[in-house]
Amino acid sequence: MLKKRIIACLDIKDGRTVKGTNFLDLNDAGDPLELAMRYVEQGIDELVFLDIGATNEKRKTLIPLIEKIAKIVTIPFTVGGGVSSLGDARHIINAGADKIAINSSAVNQSGLITQIAEHYGNQSLVVAIDTRFSSNSWNVFTHGGKVQTSLLVTDWAKQAESLGAGEILLTSMDHDGVKNGFAIDLVQMVSTAINIPVIASGGAGLSRHFQDLFQQTPCGAGLAASVFHFGEVNIPDLKQYLKNKNIPIR
Repeated sequence: MLKKRIIACLDIKDGRTVKGTNFLDLNDAGDPLELAMRYVEQGIDELVFLDIGATNEKRKTLIPLIEKIAKIVTIPFTVGGGVSSLGDARHIINAGADKIAINSSAVNQSGLITQIAEHYGNQSLVVAIDTRFSSNSWNVFTHGGKVQTSLLVTDWAKQAESLGAGEILLTSMDHDGVKNGFAIDLVQMVSTAINIPVIASGGAGLSRHFQDLFQQTPCGAGLAASVFHFGEVNIPDLKQYLKNKNIPIR
């Protein structure tokens, strides 16, 4: 069995780490450089950097900040936000990122998935999917959760995989920041429908929530933000907790 990964997410707006609930009411969560360094020291497996304002503000990702973070991290580092072309992906990789995450642009120009995958390899491309349960189905949203599409989450995950995605970053908007546990049914549904790893996001509040995620679904990783940022869940303690539950952790 592949070992499970614990991933910390840095949502960046105006150069600061922010965190909200259900994609709303953003609050300052600290300096991204300080947080990134702390996570490396604590043994996090990977970092995800999302410039959450880039798409709606119609600008590119903050390359200088990526360069600074890349200099201090020694673990896989994924960057997303405002990526709308192969050239944007090139700038991010050249700035020091290991992987590129695309969300809105993947939906609006699905050929970009194939372009990036063919140029940098499937392992370098994460397709992020934001979804919310509405009218008895999980619908895909873009533009930071502001625009509902006609896509259903499982159909879109399958299509993204077929186009070249190497991983799916799956976020339940309904669970985001609520801290009552991951959307287990959603993660199970998507993870069993595709053959690439799923990173589950949205809902982590306790170490037990990661246990439930890994024991009840085949997903490859659990991602969290505020519970790590504010020390509500200590990463070394979380890893030891999961090992004690016989869950294979990196």
